[in-house]
Amino acid sequence: MDAGALRECIGSTLSPNADIRRQAELQLKSAEVQNGFVAALTDLISSDPDANLRLSAVVYLKNKVTRSWEFNEEWPKTPAIPEDEKAILRDRLVPTLASAPANIRQQLLPLIGKVLHYDFPERWPSYMDITLQLLNSNDIQSVFAGVQCLLSLCRVYRFKRDTDKRDELDRVTQATFPTILAIGNRLVDETSTEAGDMLKMIIKTYKHAAYFELAAHLREQSSIVAWATLFIKTVQKEPPAESMVEDCDEREIHPWWKAKKWAYGNLNRLFVRYGNPGAVTSGANGESYEEFAKSFIENFAPEILKAYLQQVELWVSKQRWLSKICLSNIIAFLDECIKPSATWKHLNPHVENLIAHVLFPLLCQSDEDMALFHDEPAEYLHRKINVYEEVSAPDVAATNFLITLTKSRKKQTFTVLNFINGVVNRYESASDEEKNHREKEGALRMIGTLSSIILGKKSPIADQVEYFFVRHVFPEFRSSQGFLRARACDVLEKFSELDFKDENNVILIYQNIIQCLNDPELPVRIEAALALQPLIRHDFIRISMQANIADIMQQLLKLANEVDVDALATVMEEFVEVFAAELTPFAVQLTEQLRDTYLRIIGDVIEKGQGNSDDDVETYLDDKSITALGVLQTIGTLILTLESTPNVLLHLEQILVPVITITLEHKLSDLYNEVFEIIDSCTFSAKAISPTMWQIFTLIHRSFKDRAEIFIEEMLPALDNYVSYGHEMLKQNPEYMEAIFDIIQTIFTNDRLGAMDRICGCKLAEAVLLNMRGHADKYLNHFIEIAMQCLTASCEIKSYRVHLMEMVINCIYYNPSATLQVLERQGWTNKFFSLWFSNIENFNRVHDKKLSIVAIVALIQLPPDQVPPSIQPGWTKLMSGIVSLFHTLPLAMKNREEISKESLNFDDSYESDSDNEWDGDASWDKEGEDGGDEQDIPDESAAYMEFLNNASANAIDLAGYDEEDDALEEETLLETPLDLIEPYQLFRGALLGIQQSQPQVYEALTKELTADEKAMITSVFQEAEQKALEAEAQRAAALRMQPTNGV
Repeated sequence: MDAGALRECIGSTLSPNADIRRQAELQLKSAEVQNGFVAALTDLISSDPDANLRLSAVVYLKNKVTRSWEFNEEWPKTPAIPEDEKAILRDRLVPTLASAPANIRQQLLPLIGKVLHYDFPERWPSYMDITLQLLNSNDIQSVFAGVQCLLSLCRVYRFKRDTDKRDELDRVTQATFPTILAIGNRLVDETSTEAGDMLKMIIKTYKHAAYFELAAHLREQSSIVAWATLFIKTVQKEPPAESMVEDCDEREIHPWWKAKKWAYGNLNRLFVRYGNPGAVTSGANGESYEEFAKSFIENFAPEILKAYLQQVELWVSKQRWLSKICLSNIIAFLDECIKPSATWKHLNPHVENLIAHVLFPLLCQSDEDMALFHDEPAEYLHRKINVYEEVSAPDVAATNFLITLTKSRKKQTFTVLNFINGVVNRYESASDEEKNHREKEGALRMIGTLSSIILGKKSPIADQVEYFFVRHVFPEFRSSQGFLRARACDVLEKFSELDFKDENNVILIYQNIIQCLNDPELPVRIEAALALQPLIRHDFIRISMQANIADIMQQLLKLANEVDVDALATVMEEFVEVFAAELTPFAVQLTEQLRDTYLRIIGDVIEKGQGNSDDDVETYLDDKSITALGVLQTIGTLILTLESTPNVLLHLEQILVPVITITLEHKLSDLYNEVFEIIDSCTFSAKAISPTMWQIFTLIHRSFKDRAEIFIEEMLPALDNYVSYGHEMLKQNPEYMEAIFDIIQTIFTNDRLGAMDRICGCKLAEAVLLNMRGHADKYLNHFIEIAMQCLTASCEIKSYRVHLMEMVINCIYYNPSATLQVLERQGWTNKFFSLWFSNIENFNRVHDKKLSIVAIVALIQLPPDQVPPSIQPGWTKLMSGIVSLFHTLPLAMKNREEISKESLNFDDSYESDSDNEWDGDASWDKEGEDGGDEQDIPDESAAYMEFLNNASANAIDLAGYDEEDDALEEETLLETPLDLIEPYQLFRGALLGIQQSQPQVYEALTKELTADEKAMITSVFQEAEQKALEAEAQRAAALRMQPTNGV
């Protein structure tokens, strides 16, 4: 395709006519493979007079590079860019960037980043030279391009932590950072938007270079002083007039405010990552930052704190506007200053003022909040309930500060509580016209934030909370302000662990919450629903709810359809579990409503998600998916409560077909786990496979083949149920059985699956062999070959090796003679038996031991002429093997029984957070402090961060790996046909039968047994006789229980 044709084709992609656009895209796709295509595109981007055409060309080039610079498994069929064209593009990218307008640069930068990721420095050694030339140019556009080039390079290196890559980055920063620092110092004194934009990029470049590791040259006094000074000057700079646009959202994203944002961010990161001796961890290469931290916390942290407090003072006095993220960064830094004594002594004198004039105003309802409450209640709820998702929100930072303050400096709790008391008492004494509702709501939010500290162990103030509730919280359930009623419910939820001494207060709480469930304001209804969940720990509330739980569930479902709040699904799920008996009559109706809610949410996800990659849309879809997931979990819990009602379950299966179908057909993989759990619950609870669920099976197989094979672990329980409870249908319908075998075979041949996935294949093959006895002959050879080929290859993971061996053992149990023939034909017989008996101590579960026992019993009953000559000399060792298995079986059974008891008696209660424990000598009066409040508070996150650093820096050491860690664990819920087999009686019956019918074989099997082994066999026989007597007694007792005719 020549340049003219390419230009015309690119132009046609902008046509309003869909057919013309489609034809142009096809032509471009076919032209991609032609030599010179990339160079011709670059020509268009560099020099074409049509701005729209240039933009379209650069977008196409960016996508082309993304998909085919190196092989990309997301686009496996996209042809790679030839090496000669790559070289041409590398040479032209930076010059094109330097002369391009802003909208073209925006597309070129990610493209450059992609090429740098793969090619720098080995295949693009000239990149640094060009960047330095641009940075040292006298042309402002060239300098700007140089800064962009350096930023792209540092961005590529930000997550590369191995020594070689860090050394490369250090060489880059040593060569360039003095230059960009000088540029930054000039820019900070300017006021133009362009200057702010370039300064922002310089500060971001430092961020990427220093985020995880701080190079030695950047730790030098001259460097850290110069850079920290630049950041503080940026923070303190009077915002240029053109950055103060009227719209606050627009103001937040102005380059000057973004420059300030990253300046705050860098100062905070320097302190948190490198400057706090109590929390600092070593570098990825073991480099110590301790000396740097000691210097930083003494010399720099106080100066940063001083600059931040000045900004706060200006903000409080309304002399300076601060963006939300800047305010959050300030408070986050103050938060970090609480634990170290070196910074606490500077912060402590300001705490009371900060609480009153910064934190409290941020925790009160803003004008924006009030507008959302009335006009967009769903958005208000998202903001208030998912509060920690708003990482840049100042009120979140304020909340975190208060928690750190009161956890780490316990006596400061009284400072906060005194302030809260002042607010609520002032509100109480004011006339109705003078009451400040926002302040009261803020005070309640503040005390709710401190609930875990106030209710901590040995708390001197926990017993005063009930009085506070009666006096200051209960009246707000009847407030004229909806947001105050909502906050009353929220505070009640926060203090749900409080044990009320007066039972009348519990009754009052229940009445108020139920009333709020019917409140005209949506946020109040939601907060009431969320408060009700933890309150069921109170007997009165739980018993009262039993009578009207159906109505409450209807209200919750109605709420779930009004607004997508994933926490609501958690409430419903718990109520379904706790009130299972009361909800059974409403199960069908409830499931229908849950289904409709799910389909509505998913319909929205599908509609919004089609062809949309916008970040806001992705966040919206993530929120929707979380809500949908909660609905699925509620459905799953409901199904499990209906195990004793098979007719209801059948009805539910039909109701849920659309839920399963839409999820699998639209490949909503985030929800696969819950959907497969629902299929598992339906089939397991019913212990049968209905025609409805066989339709679903076909869909599962289709999904599995369409790139869902990586979810085999999630699918396995459901697939196992299809074999275990649907084996009669599998015998009648070869297509279903073929699909099961296809799944097993694919598991072992698909490159995307590993050893743990293949264990699922072993388990599914076992289900077939145990449940389809006499009806899986055509697959026997395949199962043996699959397992032996994997065993013959490298098989490092012990649990995988055991499962592969058990796949062959299952084949032996299924048909010992045919299995031995296959092993013998392939020359595998000796290898397998050697593996089996040398690993027999690894068969540690009851199921493993029983399987080996029944397989050995099947082998010793074979006529001698069916035993291959190659293993006849060692045949008698089968008896030693089975004796060993019986010797360890009682211990395994005892272990399984104990694990089963533990799971039934699982206590999910936990000790309260030790950080919340009081010393026991704290008093409301702060007088007489002995200076203990000035000590360093240990940073509990430091050890964890050290572990993460070491883990990321070092590859996992397999040399010290203990195979015992890989031992198979008992699966107490595992159900197989082996459960019906009593191994002691089986062995006794088989051996006595051999003794009577084949005495020579019996003699050969037993003559080499040691005295201990013979004693063990005697013990097995005695146990078998005992079990036979017990079984007979149970049958007799059952017969006596049956009514006789005529009675």
